Amino acid sequence: MKISTFALFASISGASAFVAPTAFTSSRVATNLDVTKDDLVGAQAMIDSIVYEKNCGPVLVRLAWHDSGTFDKNVKGEWPAAGGAIGSIRFSPEIDHGANAGLSGAVKLLEPVKEAFPDVSYADIFQMASARAIALAGGPKIDMKYCRVDASSPDQCSPEGNLPDAEAGESGKYGGAGGTASTEDKSPNGHLRKVFYRMGLNDEEIVALSGAHTFGRAYKNRSGLGAEQTKFTDGSAQPRADGSEAKYTPGGSSWTDKWLIFDNSYFKIMPDPTADPELLKLSTDKTLFDDEAFRPFAEKFRDSQDEFFASYAKAHKALSEQGSKFDPAEGIAM
Repeated sequence: MKISTFALFASISGASAFVAPTAFTSSRVATNLDVTKDDLVGAQAMIDSIVYEKNCGPVLVRLAWHDSGTFDKNVKGEWPAAGGAIGSIRFSPEIDHGANAGLSGAVKLLEPVKEAFPDVSYADIFQMASARAIALAGGPKIDMKYCRVDASSPDQCSPEGNLPDAEAGESGKYGGAGGTASTEDKSPNGHLRKVFYRMGLNDEEIVALSGAHTFGRAYKNRSGLGAEQTKFTDGSAQPRADGSEAKYTPGGSSWTDKWLIFDNSYFKIMPDPTADPELLKLSTDKTLFDDEAFRPFAEKFRDSQDEFFASYAKAHKALSEQGSKFDPAEGIAM
């Protein structure tokens, strides 16, 4: 089974919290909403509470990235033909794509926010949850703006296969699934470039966004990769950024030993041959230090967390606005 590099962000709370229908066709679908700053402040407070209570930050990052990461700058059709951060992931068939396994539960976690603040779009809620998850985990505050317009029907879903693969498929190639032959490549670095360049992102942004693997776990039953559990995911204590201890359901493989804290430890572990073998290192991780153009950024982020955070915040903001339509166009900054 192929796995999207975005798909590696996994749920932190118990599996029972992520059982949900796979199709979301809520009657609360509107393309132009009268959202206010107070609405956004209220939604953010509610999201913060959910992240803290459920320890579900990584899966919310994954949800937002899978919504925005479908963007194709080469598609010239009328919005939202190019995909991106438009909230379409809540609909079937997009939520049922292989790379989106487990994300229906993440949508369900955020439904109470939509119910409480119906004028805030799903696209905004998904992207806000991602940015808040990073900040609450000790990562950088991301300069976000809101007032995204939602996709309004399943007909506006993106095609399957737009997201990057972390390992090659049976053909020995990365990408190419779901009719996205333009991203197919025999090497992980070539594949990453084809996918992210299609979104309009560059090498520094590729490396910075990859650094978010410092946060969360991959699950074998969703991705086909990693272990059932490791010494770092066996239910033993995991610290949060505020120093408190998090409860979580055991399982999966993490890239770092403290996988509920957002820092630059990923860039220290990936090139370290003495790193614990139970920590995850995939082809698209290792290529960041093997590829000549990626390596300077990876080494810079290894040596300076401040540099990583600065680049990451810019890249995350850019990803969060891929394909977005804002109404009003200037949005509301938060």
